Amino acid sequence: MFAKAFRVRSNTAIKGSDRRKLRADVTAAFPTLGTDQISELIPGKEELNVVKLYAHKGDAVTVYSSGGNPILFDLEKNLYPTVYTLWSYPDLLPAFITWPMVLEKLVGGADLMLPGVVVPPTGLPQVQQGDLCAIALVGNRAPVAVGVAAMSTAQMLASGLKGKGISVLHTYQDHLWRSGDKSSPPAIAPLDPTDSCEEKVDLGLHGNLRSLTLEGEENGQVPPPEASEDTNSRALSQDALDGKPLQEQMDELLQQCFLHALKSRIKKADLPLLTSTLLGSHMFSCCPEGQQLDIKKSSYKKLSKFLQHMQQEQIVQVKELSKGVESIVAVDWRHPRITSFVIPEPSLTSQTVQEGSREQPYVPPDIKPLYCVPASMTQLFLESGHKKGSALEGSEVRRIVTEYAKRNSLVDADNRNLVKLDPILCDCILEKNEQHLVTKLPWDCLLTRCLKNLQPAYQVTFPGQEPILKKGKLSPIDITLAQKACNKKVTVIRNLETYGLDPCSVAAILQQRCQASTIVSPAPGARDSLQVQVQGNQIHHLGQLLLEEYRLPGKYIQGLEKAPKPGKK
Repeated sequence: MFAKAFRVRSNTAIKGSDRRKLRADVTAAFPTLGTDQISELIPGKEELNVVKLYAHKGDAVTVYSSGGNPILFDLEKNLYPTVYTLWSYPDLLPAFITWPMVLEKLVGGADLMLPGVVVPPTGLPQVQQGDLCAIALVGNRAPVAVGVAAMSTAQMLASGLKGKGISVLHTYQDHLWRSGDKSSPPAIAPLDPTDSCEEKVDLGLHGNLRSLTLEGEENGQVPPPEASEDTNSRALSQDALDGKPLQEQMDELLQQCFLHALKSRIKKADLPLLTSTLLGSHMFSCCPEGQQLDIKKSSYKKLSKFLQHMQQEQIVQVKELSKGVESIVAVDWRHPRITSFVIPEPSLTSQTVQEGSREQPYVPPDIKPLYCVPASMTQLFLESGHKKGSALEGSEVRRIVTEYAKRNSLVDADNRNLVKLDPILCDCILEKNEQHLVTKLPWDCLLTRCLKNLQPAYQVTFPGQEPILKKGKLSPIDITLAQKACNKKVTVIRNLETYGLDPCSVAAILQQRCQASTIVSPAPGARDSLQVQVQGNQIHHLGQLLLEEYRLPGKYIQGLEKAPKPGKK
């Protein structure tokens, strides 16, 4: 449900009466929670927000948020806990176990199919069709998804563990999770040590995982059985059989993206190249589909340390051309590691499985400035068939005013560059102190005054959607720098929604590219609007994202001039 960006309708503090009702609803929905636990979940005095939103398929959802994290969501008058809540109360819902490799598919919008369920020694949890369920991964009891049982436990067993098991509504790493602090699942040991299922890896390879299918199989969106089996076997052999640590995997991914960028994206003319640009604009885009590059999870921890290692191998030369700012100044493209590197082809499995869940690339909206007729100017536009509130383009306004002047013989006979002002024009464009002083105006002055006195409006048209008319001035994407405690700077971005950009998605991209923490919160003084806050001055990265990738015209972006100058942090 939250695999793609949602649209926020409103974000308000909860009322006292609604807080009491929510407590009663939670008590009824989750009877295993004690009074103290409910008080922890829904505190009496701490801030609790009610966020009303539309999911990407149009479902109306109410989300309850506490301490900056979504804790519950209401869909069709049914309450569901989020993964943030389940991490505090892991036994709140019956939990089904699956393999870590399946999580990526669930995040992409797939349901949990029964062939992907791992049966622990204690058996499957007992549920009825329609019951709330959690999904956890082998070896960790912290739930990573929430959903509804598609059939009862008895039906699951009778089917031979085939078909859909759980209809997934919300997962770790989806857009609802991104609206919180984006923390990772805690490590919660299984109740039964044998629950780790390490001895069941072979069974998983040759039994359950061989027939793992995802939602949409009927539509032909999954690869052929041979490709799927091969991919699943490779993925599991890496995670479970080889036992390769996550840090080692991240080191390999980091080097792969680095070599890929040097071999295919960077040319000699690009040098010197800021190391931050190397990472943000080149290495991240070379990351294979379905994987996420995170330097902090590698053994290097920092880009500078990684590049120092690459310099020791004589692949690149790094220099501090200005204080505190490092750049790549030379690359040895004849180095064996570059020449021998083979650019990986995207896998058929990755292309096919993710096709149904991949978000469409952002296309900027078509924005057209308009002018609305106010009550004080209706007489001027009445003859042309327009009334109060009519929205007109600038060219239409000029045509109507020109025709009005000619039709009423207001063009000066001696100087056709002047227009005589009749009572209607006087009322529309003259100030009170000008009423008896100004009798004629040049054409350009007349038209300029008309446009100025009309009410501003604009029309936004998103690809494949009907035009939307909005009154008032168009607010640009506003980028500001704020000074926080300890003299730290943060970059704040507002008005992204006006241009069809999801603040949570933009925050996630910036967090990855800038390797900096991000926060999405309600924009002060703006109704139904969110702002993104990024640690540090990240306007350079933001400008690249908005101008080069999203191709938004610069006239709709305010504050790019505050990007850090070379030599400054």
